[in-house]
Amino acid sequence: MINKIFASPAEAVEDIFDGAVVMISGFGEAGSPIELIHALIDQGAKDLTVISNNTGSGHVGLAALIAHRRVKKMICSFPRTANSKVFPELYKNGEIELELVPQGTLAERIRSGGAGIPAFYTPTSVGTPLAEGKETREFKGRSYVMQHALEADFSLVKCKAADRYGNLVYNKTARNFGPIMCTAAKTTIVQAKQILELGDIDPETVVTPGIFVNIVVKVSKPAEESKLVAEDRRYPW
Repeated sequence: MINKIFASPAEAVEDIFDGAVVMISGFGEAGSPIELIHALIDQGAKDLTVISNNTGSGHVGLAALIAHRRVKKMICSFPRTANSKVFPELYKNGEIELELVPQGTLAERIRSGGAGIPAFYTPTSVGTPLAEGKETREFKGRSYVMQHALEADFSLVKCKAADRYGNLVYNKTARNFGPIMCTAAKTTIVQAKQILELGDIDPETVVTPGIFVNIVVKVSKPAEESKLVAEDRRYPW
């Protein structure tokens, strides 16, 4: 019997190892798997390369993982936002590496990793510092930069509902990166607000099929990242 449900976030992340490449979904608290990230902080894995849209907010979730010096490199599009307090200081002091990737290119690099496409060409970043050192080619009179696909050892993803097979549906902007990150990692770990019975998810509404998911853990009352940031909360509490 297929059953991908694990008992707790701690159990779900226990196999993440030092030096792993980890994709973390986000695009706001709809997609930010805070409980899985906090469990990873407790677990202790270090020297991580993290692929995410940004570097987190305040001192919770991804920002807390960075604050605890567990991340050696960030691959992201927005390293500095209105509420990013941790990463900018560490980067300025040379304590963390950064690979800056335009957001559309980041999404396509992840999608390509999941689709088995090793690289692709894009006009984005041509003639800028982001294109330095990369192969460029001309197609139909226009210059393009070659970008390599991104793959990960693990992905941490937040969804609205799942079943024990790992079929997933999402809440709003969680769909921006969650689905493609599920396809691009060797092991996909998902926190779900609801665990539904088989058949309760209309097959026509399934966004991520269970074949791309390895572990599901129920978090029925996920933390509200915006509220924690506004209260200046810090993990661990």
